[in-house]
Amino acid sequence: MTAALARFPPGVPAIADDIGTLSAAALLAAAAAEARWLATTGATRVALLAANGRAWAISDLALGRDGLVCVPLPHHFGPAQLAHALDSAGVQAVLTDDPSRILELDLGFAPAGASTHTGLALLARRIDLDEHPLPTGTVKITYTSGSTADPKGVCLTARTLEAVADSVAGVATGFRIGRHLALLPLATLLENVAGLYAAWLAGATCALPSAAAGAMAGGTLTPALLLDEVSRHAPHSLILVPELLRILVGGAERGWRPPADGRFFAVGGARVSPDLLERATRSGLPVFEGYGLSECGSVACLNTPQATRRGSVGRSLAHARVTVDGRGEIHVGGTAMAGYVGAPPLAAGATIATGDLGEIDTDGFVHVRGRLKNLFINSFGRNLSPEWIESELGQEPAIGQVVAFGEARANVVALITPAGPGCGPPEIVAAVARANERLPPYARVVRHLLLGERFTVANGLATGNGRPRREEVLRRFADRIEYLYQEHDHVIC
Repeated sequence: MTAALARFPPGVPAIADDIGTLSAAALLAAAAAEARWLATTGATRVALLAANGRAWAISDLALGRDGLVCVPLPHHFGPAQLAHALDSAGVQAVLTDDPSRILELDLGFAPAGASTHTGLALLARRIDLDEHPLPTGTVKITYTSGSTADPKGVCLTARTLEAVADSVAGVATGFRIGRHLALLPLATLLENVAGLYAAWLAGATCALPSAAAGAMAGGTLTPALLLDEVSRHAPHSLILVPELLRILVGGAERGWRPPADGRFFAVGGARVSPDLLERATRSGLPVFEGYGLSECGSVACLNTPQATRRGSVGRSLAHARVTVDGRGEIHVGGTAMAGYVGAPPLAAGATIATGDLGEIDTDGFVHVRGRLKNLFINSFGRNLSPEWIESELGQEPAIGQVVAFGEARANVVALITPAGPGCGPPEIVAAVARANERLPPYARVVRHLLLGERFTVANGLATGNGRPRREEVLRRFADRIEYLYQEHDHVIC
């Protein structure tokens, strides 16, 4: 990124954040100074936990200058997930604007100063890196958004990150993108690479306000906040997840005016309903669906005004090779991770099996049809394993069986059977509340349906070993699950 910033258009700020604007030259100077300071610490693996803004960008650039390993930490991770990421990646130091969150984990970190260039606190510890080997060339480790209590660490090389950013920048340049607004937290690989890096490669200013991204990470985002931030920055480009798009569309339908000069709003991270895309078009939002995964550096496919097909996620970008195997699973090559943390490295030229089902039509447009496994992706683009949520609720004595759902939805809902006749609605409500305390906010069950009948082999709702038959439960209770997604409290049936 330093080369791209060195040739930045004169007079165009590289960053606009809550403090003000920052030129490319000033950004490069700050990153160089930060890199020199970090070198004195001796740390080669540094985690980054901070709000959107210049501090995050400067730190990320500084780590990249000397090939140090950067581990962005999502704000929405709970304590167990943060601890897992820090320990599994062998992190030696953390740069953060919230040091108490790290110190409370009791992982051996201690205050070791603060950056004069970013204001971020430095926490450090001693750790044996030989016990935490990483694939050769790893410069960034992005942790999946929490599909289980122990999210996977995806090891990425500079070549992969640059290839993806170059492809997206090529699209942005064609639209003369001059202002990109980062609504997603920068710890999200999609915003980091396809937003921040691609904007700089395209010679565009990247707006990094902290309010909307912080509220999204904390689960407190309101439509008014999001609409105000978009109106205030009037971006040419945005990266959206379906839930953010739903807010923008709803606002437009109620009289909010989208940016007059909006040019390219990409949406991905989870399935987007065709109806929502059609409403977005009618509302004057220039929305184009895409597809990707962390294991391939984020974006792999993208619709564009020159090549778009509703119902598809677009054609593969220049860096990606997308194929579908005999059973319908999508594979992505061209750029692939170096491997997972704690697992053997991938061979050069490896192709990633995505776990998604789909097809490629005769014109090269990729269509995603569903998931191979039970993993679902909520409308904020976060992966969730229902088994993880169900296991937390199942620990409660009052709860007998539970099946959780939330594909492409803002909230998780669940069907629950009681453990016995003495476990009525008050006991179940209290049990769900206790279980929710053990889950991060985005994985909590917001509404539930208490069923009077258990899932059994006899009624076709359980397997021989007692596990609920998820697809059959979904089919049989589809109307009541849909009811739960609406604005209702817990329901008793």
